[in-house]
Amino acid sequence: MNILELNDVSYSYKNKFQQVDAIKQVNCSFEQGKVYAIVGKSGSGKSTLLSLLAGLDLPLSGKVMFEGQSISEMDLSNYRRECAAMIYQSFRLLPLLTVSENITFPMELRGFKGKKARERARQLVERVALPESVLDRFPNMLSGGEQQRVGIARAMSMDSKLLLADEPTGNLDEENSVNIIDILVNLAHKDGYCVIIATHDLSVLPRMDIVYHMNSGELYLERR
Repeated sequence: MNILELNDVSYSYKNKFQQVDAIKQVNCSFEQGKVYAIVGKSGSGKSTLLSLLAGLDLPLSGKVMFEGQSISEMDLSNYRRECAAMIYQSFRLLPLLTVSENITFPMELRGFKGKKARERARQLVERVALPESVLDRFPNMLSGGEQQRVGIARAMSMDSKLLLADEPTGNLDEENSVNIIDILVNLAHKDGYCVIIATHDLSVLPRMDIVYHMNSGELYLERR
């Protein structure tokens, strides 16, 4: 069953020089249990597309459907908080919070606090192959690969089955990149997540179930 569908989705914006047609009548669908890549050059529209999937922007025409409902008709704050979890190239961990506090922050927004939240954070760092000792460290005490794992654990804390990753290996070396992709693939194949990765890193493509190519705002199925 499709968890996410795009029906004739278009999006454009204006800068001081021109109107940019960033997304042009995109149609595609995404299922749980699979990992997808959206590849393309910088400026091709892949990050804009991910923003639409995450509910950070709404299409100017067409519909983004989550579990059969248009996200335009949903409470977008709830959608972003409960349905679509983001993983970023720059990690975006809160520097003044510990790892445990970074992971439990999305839980607290849903009223899940205290010892139960801390125990859930412990379970999640274990899932991303980090030791329990990292829970009381601050992000600047971690390597880039460790910070990205914390970012994944934080995304998992939302209990959404949709994970959206924008260049998740962009700031990592080859070894850490492989480890992060391993984690994301396992989340799809073993835990039933729908994982969508926007990337220019072609080395990850053999691990993907389905590959889309984006060029000048148009999306093409490259490999199924």
